[in-house]
Amino acid sequence: MKHVYLLRHAKSSWEHRGLPDHERPLAPRGRKAAPLVGTYLREQGMAPTLVLCSSAVRAQQTLDLVNLAHRAHILVEAELYLASARALLQRLRELPAAVPEVMLVGHNPGMQQLAVLLAGGGAGRERLREKFPTAALAVLAAAVPSWDQLDEGAAELRAFVRPRDLKGR
Repeated sequence: MKHVYLLRHAKSSWEHRGLPDHERPLAPRGRKAAPLVGTYLREQGMAPTLVLCSSAVRAQQTLDLVNLAHRAHILVEAELYLASARALLQRLRELPAAVPEVMLVGHNPGMQQLAVLLAGGGAGRERLREKFPTAALAVLAAAVPSWDQLDEGAAELRAFVRPRDLKGR
């Protein structure tokens, strides 16, 4: 069984109009939302052993604020910046079979499209199609022995949470 955690970066700031997109930081709303995701992960006992994070400032800040409670191996990869669903799937397929779970921290539309592509079933799948807001987390489980066998519809959506679902926790 392989587990995939797809985390879209938290709300970013448009305050500095001349700043390149890659360099945009989180907005105050994003800085409040990201820790809620971390709390959710800890409460659910979810602990990805590997994190692949986009090199964009907002993605890295999101990961920092999620504050994983354990020592995950973190790789910051420029190729994940605005990557398509197919590119993200290919990156997952390259993972060693020994890796049981991975978190991707990235951007839309790639994150949403990958979640929809992988989710063959599970409650909340239609919500994925509607909207994958900033700081949303999709948790998927695939009954495959190795990552290279991960394919369209191969996973079950175990959870889909948005920041508004986590407020008041």
